[in-house]
Amino acid sequence: MTFRVIDTETCGLDGGIVEIATVDLIDGEIVQPMSDLVSPDRPISHEAMAIHHITEEMVDGKPRIAAVIGKYHGSPYYVAHNAAFDRGVLPEMHGQWICTLKLAQALYPNIRYSNQYLRYALKLDVIVPEGLYPHRALYDCYVTAALLKRIIADSGWSVEKMLEISNSPTLLRTLKFGKYRGQKIEDIALQDPDYLRWMLKSIKDLSGDMRFSIEHFLEK
Repeated sequence: MTFRVIDTETCGLDGGIVEIATVDLIDGEIVQPMSDLVSPDRPISHEAMAIHHITEEMVDGKPRIAAVIGKYHGSPYYVAHNAAFDRGVLPEMHGQWICTLKLAQALYPNIRYSNQYLRYALKLDVIVPEGLYPHRALYDCYVTAALLKRIIADSGWSVEKMLEISNSPTLLRTLKFGKYRGQKIEDIALQDPDYLRWMLKSIKDLSGDMRFSIEHFLEK
């Protein structure tokens, strides 16, 4: 069984790839690391630089993503932490996607779900080559691969079950933005349902999970 764990670093939340990397998880072994810096189609935001420390000078003269993406093709399964984001910014990948974020949410309730939090909370066995650090694409691939190994061991889920969970909407409990940021969606649905209805109608780029969650609590 082969899984290709993939990660991108971008110019910001709206995309613009500056780095791509993968490792393959084959029969429980993490092998075949690949990574490329990429010249993006837009400026790198300072907020993004503060996270991954990739600067304009580092990607100057690098190829566009379309020129390098071909070597990352070829796997039946792609795995990413918050797969919806990476899948959304990449050119078409010919394989099915598994989301370790959704798997972790289903398997480990009532904790936080960032890669680094899960690394330490679950005491993941991660051996990262020297010179890599968090929020660079290849480093994060090693952590995600170790997380996938743990999820498979703890859950016993088949590939089909992981795909089912990955493709199902996640019920979010808390609003992450707007005037009610940090409050429970269930409470907002009771106190100010018109605001949630306005969000559904007016915010075109709501994530599928957020739209599903708002509709769930409004109906409830």
